[in-house]
Amino acid sequence: MIHFVLLVSRQGKVRLTKWYSPYTQKERSKVIRELSGVILNRGPKLCNFVEWRGYKVVYKRYASLYFCMCIDAEDNELEVLEIIHHYVEILDRYFGSVCELDLIFHFHKAYYILDELLIAGELQESSKKT
Repeated sequence: MIHFVLLVSRQGKVRLTKWYSPYTQKERSKVIRELSGVILNRGPKLCNFVEWRGYKVVYKRYASLYFCMCIDAEDNELEVLEIIHHYVEILDRYFGSVCELDLIFHFHKAYYILDELLIAGELQESSKKT
């Protein structure tokens, strides 16, 4: 199960968040601060998986954005990398070469696409056409 999705810029600014597990606002801020620090300070040659608080955080950098998903420790990391890539491909197709500004000014469309892809932290739609 995916617990949350974060899109963070290289400067540490949060561009999109989606929470599938209950966190208070204080906990959310702490999670974002912790994970931003961990992921942004990792080298490009390191793997895209981080063990964190009994979970796994899977992330991938596309241009100036880090796409992060927190999953259960026993979930498949490679499947989540594919989900991230699939989401980026759909965004590319929708926006025509998506960039950070597209997500800033059209965040509601990015949320809509994510909501079509994931429901309650589980992959629901794997087709790029629908």
